[in-house]
Amino acid sequence: MSKRYFAFIICIFIIVISTLLFTSLVIDGHYIWCSLLLLVIIMLPFYIRFEKKAFVSREIVMVAILAAIAAVSRVPFSIMPSVQPTSFVIIVSAIVFGSETGFMIGATAAIVSNIFLGQGPWTPWQMFAWGMIGFMAGLLRNTCIMKKLWGRIIYGFIVGFIFGWIMNLWGLLGFIQDVTWKAFLSYYAASFYFDLGHAISNVIFLTLFSSSWITILTRFKKKYGILDDNRERISERNKA
Repeated sequence: MSKRYFAFIICIFIIVISTLLFTSLVIDGHYIWCSLLLLVIIMLPFYIRFEKKAFVSREIVMVAILAAIAAVSRVPFSIMPSVQPTSFVIIVSAIVFGSETGFMIGATAAIVSNIFLGQGPWTPWQMFAWGMIGFMAGLLRNTCIMKKLWGRIIYGFIVGFIFGWIMNLWGLLGFIQDVTWKAFLSYYAASFYFDLGHAISNVIFLTLFSSSWITILTRFKKKYGILDDNRERISERNKA
């Protein structure tokens, strides 16, 4: 990880903490507006950084195709709550192409799939949740966690619950007027089986398809030089 990239991540955490303190001390009580403000502040730097990168047309097409696959694959599974291959596509894409690409694919998949399933105030939360699943998978892609099947399975299981917990925050802040610890715990307990369904579906898709998908996407990456890491490092050095 480059020093510039590490500084970027630190800045994101500083912005998040500062925003949380501001919303708690200054505009306490307006939870849903505070949460939307926080989401915008968090996601905007990712879009700006992604926009500033030098891309060729085939790289943009590849990101768009993977985002479309992640989005469309969610639609047929909508009859089964929380069961979908979207998280799987985001994770394997991030492992091959990196954290920023993983974030963009995750965030784009949420907003595109909701064109079919319905847009609403939950959309930014889904964009953030899936975007961060992709971002973290990309950060861990060179570790044994993502290089081994068991590591990918554990990661998929954990983020299945994390996705649900993030979405629970939207429901809690949007529908519960007086947020107490009792309401918080009850809300999260009620979503357990839905989150478990998401986690198990991630495990199944990653177990069956992650190795073959990673192999295929890696071949495309090497053959066509798509989102090549070495080229990005050279570009960053030239800018420095």
